[in-house]
Amino acid sequence: MSNYKLIGVGNNAKTVKGDGSEYLTAILYLLPDNFLCPMSEIAGCKEPCLNTAGRGRFDNVQKARHRKSLMLKKLPEEFEKILRVDLDKFQRYCQRRDIQPVVRLNGTSDRNWKDIIVDYPDIQFYDYTKVFNRVAKNWPSNYHLTLSYSEASEYYRDKVVEYANKYNANMAVVFRDKNNIPDTFLDRPVIDGDSDDLRFLDPDNVVVALYAKGGAKRDTTGFVIDVN
Repeated sequence: MSNYKLIGVGNNAKTVKGDGSEYLTAILYLLPDNFLCPMSEIAGCKEPCLNTAGRGRFDNVQKARHRKSLMLKKLPEEFEKILRVDLDKFQRYCQRRDIQPVVRLNGTSDRNWKDIIVDYPDIQFYDYTKVFNRVAKNWPSNYHLTLSYSEASEYYRDKVVEYANKYNANMAVVFRDKNNIPDTFLDRPVIDGDSDDLRFLDPDNVVVALYAKGGAKRDTTGFVIDVN
């Protein structure tokens, strides 16, 4: 497989579940700070973020994410140039194998990447977002957004539900116990979101059930949901 400077391919335990003869997923991991993930504090997910789960707990991984994030902040044009080289390379790799390229640019961030997405119509992009009004924007058809639910703030919770209902967006909910997932939540059917990460294949108007990993297992902010 090709070497990439910014994106990673085949190194995420969840996305590889959906990879195969039909799809191949690449992810960009950055730091979930206030600049790159502006709603992380109000949503209560800053501490329990997946940034520290899996390979993210290793120092070398954190250092790499720090370097990439610093480059984006200080040298945004250079960062975008390298990212486009990675995406070109990944797209060609998939095309040679007749596989649909799939890219998640916000692995552990929440940035608006529209300027990139519109230039790659043959790549299927997707993200989870806590920027609830982002689903109201006019996005290209190759981009799928899933809203990230949290009860850490009543304002945030209500806005996510409001925008999800108004714009027919799905909501991802992190449950504490993977063995105690409800059949419905907020009057929506619940589907398994951990069997793969191909969110653009999900049916409309559902809750995507995820379960707490890493530091999220100890979360008490309301980001992780307990089912009574």
